[in-house]
Amino acid sequence: MMEEEELEFVEELEAVLQLTPEVQLAIEQVFPSQDPLDQADFNAVEYINTLFPTEQSLANIDDVVNKIRLKIRRLDDNIRTVVRGQTNVGQDGRQALEEAQKAIQQLFGKIKDIKDKAEKSEQMVKEITRDIKQLDHAKRHLTTSITTLNHLHMLAGGVDSLEAMTRRRQYGEVANLLQGVMNVLEHFHKYMGIPQIRQLSERVKAAQTELGQQILADFEEAFPSQGTKRPGGPSNVLRDACLVANILDPRIKQEIIKKFIKQHLSEYLVLFQENQDVAWLDKIDRRYAWVKRQLVDYEEKYGRMFPREWYMTERISVEFCHVTRTELSKIMRARAKEIEVKLLLFAIQRTTNFEGFLAKRFSGCTLTDGTLKKLESPPSSTNPFLEEETTPEMEELALEKGELEQPKKPKAPDNPFHGIVSKCFEPHLYVYIESQDKNLSELIDRFVADFKAQGPPKPNTDEGGAVLPSCADLFVYYKKCMVQCSQLSTGEPMIALTTIFQKYLREYAWKILSGNLPKTTSSSGGLTISSLLKEKEGSEVARFTLEELCLICSILSTAEYCLATTQQLEEKLKEKVDVSLTERINLTGEMDTFSTVISSSIQLLVQDLDAACDPALIAMSKMPWQNVEHVGDQSPYVTSVILHIKQNVPIIRDNLASTRKYFTQFCIKFANSFIPKFITHLFKCKPISMVGAEQLLLDTHSLKMVLLDLPSIGSQVVRKAPASYTKIVVKGMTRAEMILKVVMAPHEPLVVFVDNYIKLLTDCNTETFQKILDMKGLKRSEQSSMLELFRQRLPAPPSGTESSSTLSLMAPTPEQESSRIRKLEKLIKKRL
Repeated sequence: MMEEEELEFVEELEAVLQLTPEVQLAIEQVFPSQDPLDQADFNAVEYINTLFPTEQSLANIDDVVNKIRLKIRRLDDNIRTVVRGQTNVGQDGRQALEEAQKAIQQLFGKIKDIKDKAEKSEQMVKEITRDIKQLDHAKRHLTTSITTLNHLHMLAGGVDSLEAMTRRRQYGEVANLLQGVMNVLEHFHKYMGIPQIRQLSERVKAAQTELGQQILADFEEAFPSQGTKRPGGPSNVLRDACLVANILDPRIKQEIIKKFIKQHLSEYLVLFQENQDVAWLDKIDRRYAWVKRQLVDYEEKYGRMFPREWYMTERISVEFCHVTRTELSKIMRARAKEIEVKLLLFAIQRTTNFEGFLAKRFSGCTLTDGTLKKLESPPSSTNPFLEEETTPEMEELALEKGELEQPKKPKAPDNPFHGIVSKCFEPHLYVYIESQDKNLSELIDRFVADFKAQGPPKPNTDEGGAVLPSCADLFVYYKKCMVQCSQLSTGEPMIALTTIFQKYLREYAWKILSGNLPKTTSSSGGLTISSLLKEKEGSEVARFTLEELCLICSILSTAEYCLATTQQLEEKLKEKVDVSLTERINLTGEMDTFSTVISSSIQLLVQDLDAACDPALIAMSKMPWQNVEHVGDQSPYVTSVILHIKQNVPIIRDNLASTRKYFTQFCIKFANSFIPKFITHLFKCKPISMVGAEQLLLDTHSLKMVLLDLPSIGSQVVRKAPASYTKIVVKGMTRAEMILKVVMAPHEPLVVFVDNYIKLLTDCNTETFQKILDMKGLKRSEQSSMLELFRQRLPAPPSGTESSSTLSLMAPTPEQESSRIRKLEKLIKKRL
């Protein structure tokens, strides 16, 4: 019973002493200990086993028990001391709380006393400062009254002096006084209800009105609007009058400027009337020479009369431009039939030169709201590859070299005077556009005639494949027209010119490029099997001559140049035209045309080489492969194919050296055309003996090696073939090899043969399987049973990708493959 009670006590004690992990961690941080008795996972059995690991260690059990009892006694003493110490804690806490409450009450009383004293002090301060505030208000009102009386005195005296000086035309004194009177009058806006103040304000307005009328009369007297004589001229009175006009209503200033400019240009309207011979476009220089003389005359006579901020010189020039544009528009409408291209361009060039002269001399501030707007220089770029601003000649050279896609430096601000006169020529630019249409038509005809006269490029690898010179000439002419037209107008004429460009880009593509591509001839099928087998190396000639191959490559290179340069031309046109019209600039159709020429050229090269290989493939399919008795060197048809490849490919590669990507396209297209055709003719080789299949496999491997080396064949510099091309060749020729390996495999047992076919070819098409059986020369009765077995053994449709099928094609020969196939592989490796 005692043991049970002790066990229950121990369990209850353990339940009470079971602490949470957080509490246990906190205790370990506050009271770190290495004693096993203090660990949370203390195990009494393990602890005892640690103290007494062996039976011999039980000899000192009494010492261990005494130590533990001593430790228990010390712990009891510590616990007893702590418990006794806690008996007085509650009483001490209550005493400390009472003392704190008493201290808070005392503090609250002191704060209340301080607040009462502060309120009393504030009341005393208000009583003391009440009288001082009254004195401050009185002082402020008195100061305002004195200041207002002084202003009133100044206003009254100023109005009297202003009226007197106005009558005596003392404009110099009036300018200073009027501004002061107006400033003083602003202080009396809130006093306009007082009759005297309102009367003074009305007198100031009347004086301003009188001054305006008087100044206008003085200028009318000095510069009469009727007649060309100027009896008055500049004077100090008029100079001071301009200073007064700056202060008066802005309409006075505008009226003075308008009358002066009109009188100053009256002579121009007389000299260059519509009926005068000097008014026509061929003498347009005289107009600009006249205004330049007038500007010099103005600076000498009237430069100091008008204030500089009136920009009178610029205003005279701007008004001259407006008048000139109106007069030129009128006379060109009347004599539109007499306008020729050279005359029009001459007039536009002189006009744009004059507008440039104005831009160098004036800021253009009077063209907007009359405020001076400084031309901002473009921000400096941190890009080190931006070039300096190019001249038209440099741009033409860059266009010819195909370098216009490089980034340019930000453009300088536009000429503010651009088009101020030359805008009048825009309705007549159709003459220029028609002229360019005619010139481009003649240029294309000359290109055609020169090509016929000079003939195709010489069969020289240094010259063949080069861009036709006519192409560069065409785009240089386009560049000149574009720059010239953009100086005339950036609106609809640029769109019309773009349409002309499109027309002759298409004509160049069809007449010069496509029109001169060699025509394909009928198939040269005069070769017999015996002649092919007996032919010697170099005895055949390709369908296209060397000159024709060079011509095709040259046309391809030219079309590529045109494609890239047309894209740059489109970008430059969009830069030149107005922003609202950029969407109408689109040369995509012309670029597609040049792409078509490129594709046609590549297709011709592929067809030529492909057709040259056709007789050899036909000969291969007609050879008696069932009669081959031993495996020898590569067959004559392989030699013929290799010969044609070695004849054509180096020429094409050398002539397409500047357009490597299109040579790669040629190689890819040839592989995609030749390999399926080779496999098709391979199926026609039936029946095939075992030795014949071995020979064909050797020939196929030879062709595969040649095709893999095709991009660099005959070249001194060996380059690795593009991965895209290599993938096509490996996939196609490996399939051909697998077909022959299946043909070579024994057809018995049938299950092994069918499984071998499925593993090697991964082709579930019964037609292909039927062709394999035909190549083996099996009878129809044997084929029917094998076809039935083939349909039964077909696996589920494959879900793998193309890469997995390619890997399966390149897999090593299965164990089921016959010993003859392994022997053939050793033979091929030995020959390589």
